[in-house]
Amino acid sequence: MLVSGNSNSNSNNKVTKSSIPKYNFNKFCYRHDPDIQSTFTHTACHKQDMKRLKDINDRISQLPASEQIEIHHIISKFTNSNDKIRTLIIDGILNSCCFPQLSYASTQLKQMIKIDFISILPQELSLKILSYLDCESLCQATMVCKRWKVLADDDRVWYRMCQQHIDRKCPNCGWGLPLLHMKNRARMIRGKKRETAHGNGNGNDKIVSQESNILNKMNPWKIIYRDRFKVESNWRHGKCIIKEFKGHMDGILSMKFNYRLLFTGSYDSTIAIWDIFTGKLVRRLTGHQSGVKTLFFDGSKLITGSLDKTIRVWNYITGECVSTYRGHTDSVMSVDSFKKIIVSGSADKTVRVWHVESRTCYTLRGHTEWVNCVKLHPKSFSCYSCSDDTTIRMWDIRTNTCLKVFRGHVGQVQKVIPLRIVDIENLVTDNTPSNNMGDTNEQGQLSEEEEQDMDGENVKLDENIPYPTHLLSCSLDNTIKLWDVKTGKCVRTQFGHVEGVWDIAADTFRIISGSHDGSIKVWDLQSGKCMHTFHGKNLQKIDNDVNITPSTSNDNIHNGSTTNRTAPIACVDIGDSEFFSGDEIGCVKMYKFDLEDTNMEY
Repeated sequence: MLVSGNSNSNSNNKVTKSSIPKYNFNKFCYRHDPDIQSTFTHTACHKQDMKRLKDINDRISQLPASEQIEIHHIISKFTNSNDKIRTLIIDGILNSCCFPQLSYASTQLKQMIKIDFISILPQELSLKILSYLDCESLCQATMVCKRWKVLADDDRVWYRMCQQHIDRKCPNCGWGLPLLHMKNRARMIRGKKRETAHGNGNGNDKIVSQESNILNKMNPWKIIYRDRFKVESNWRHGKCIIKEFKGHMDGILSMKFNYRLLFTGSYDSTIAIWDIFTGKLVRRLTGHQSGVKTLFFDGSKLITGSLDKTIRVWNYITGECVSTYRGHTDSVMSVDSFKKIIVSGSADKTVRVWHVESRTCYTLRGHTEWVNCVKLHPKSFSCYSCSDDTTIRMWDIRTNTCLKVFRGHVGQVQKVIPLRIVDIENLVTDNTPSNNMGDTNEQGQLSEEEEQDMDGENVKLDENIPYPTHLLSCSLDNTIKLWDVKTGKCVRTQFGHVEGVWDIAADTFRIISGSHDGSIKVWDLQSGKCMHTFHGKNLQKIDNDVNITPSTSNDNIHNGSTTNRTAPIACVDIGDSEFFSGDEIGCVKMYKFDLEDTNMEY
């Protein structure tokens, strides 16, 4: 007589799903439920039970016949009893056991009591549980069994993972993944289709077709997460491929990147449009009479400002200049736009707000030197400007008044960027009180204009208006500063460059800075630490027969140091997987961190 492994069901009778409801725990326990036994994981556990049962029967068969009969009788009596009697028998046996038997029972129970709850729970609950795991744990879960792999690879689990990490830092693991600008891609494609429909395709139909194919290929969220994770890892370790764009005849003054297209403005008075996938020059726009100092592109319209004192709006598909704005009495240093509003800053010390529909222009006065940069923040109807007078001003474009003046830089401020930082609690700031507006005392006595501006600094901001939380600025005093918009104080100063910082660009995770010392630095936005330093092209004495371009063998290599003087970096821009730099000798470079991008042609 052998011990039976399952006395509650007849193994000869095949139970179908139609006859027994799934997960019917009222009639069957977990170990004996026919539906659960059909799962892969439970089948593997059942095989272990059968192996254990065979071992028990082998040990019983070695006993005398009388003892075999007695043991089988005890087991049979226990098996045929109800739950209440079984519990009493177990309590009595355990109470009679010595410590060695209790230790043995504990060891056996540790293995037998384990339940594969992920496989037996309803799928919705299993997915909910798995969604709380981190990336590494999810990948390990796929190796448990086939059922776990199906659940751990489910698109809903990885969608939540992407929600937690893409374009934001996860508070649990501290990782954040770069954003893939699919909306910008789609908007740019629609713009190309509209322009092509009006004629003058110039080969753009092929580009539109390629872009549409990219959008139609919907990747599972796990693949998206994996690709973004690889890119972020490359960002952190400084692994990139460097690609150079050749075409300008003079120094680069400005650049703007939008997914596939890179726009660059130069001292040679032209705007170049590059396809970053092929590295080819798509189109060159001419019309300005002097260097193109500033660019704005939002996927549909291209706006440029020049040292010739004009602002131009272009059809970037055809290369046609749509309109020209005149009003500044000196070089246009910066432009920004939102819908039907254009703001511009000029060397004439003014900021102008152009309302395209009403054909009106308002002039904002307050700066005492060149206005180097202007930035709109559409949600709060505010504008931010920085100047050679070392100050940053905050304007309300509805009332055309100055709300705040930020002081702290000791050199000409070249760039300002409004930011909305969500995780302020983990933002690293300076502990010393010196990095605030009180720094103006170090610059000497304030001028009359500056004393008057102090009144503007005390304007209390409306809490119902979604102003940016912080400002980021760079200056020729070699520093990058982070400002609290609400208080108007500098909360962090970043040192690292040994000469003036001409330009900065930032996203949710990083800051890119370009300096007169010829270096490009990658900073962590949250901590303010310098992660990597890249160096531009070496300045060399050029003979008539010598090319400035470095050798091909070194073109795609990131060197940590240089011995020769490098060309000053005039402008930078950042994307989700790359950043760009332009220097004063006309060299444009892309640092690509998506090393597996199949669209790139190297």
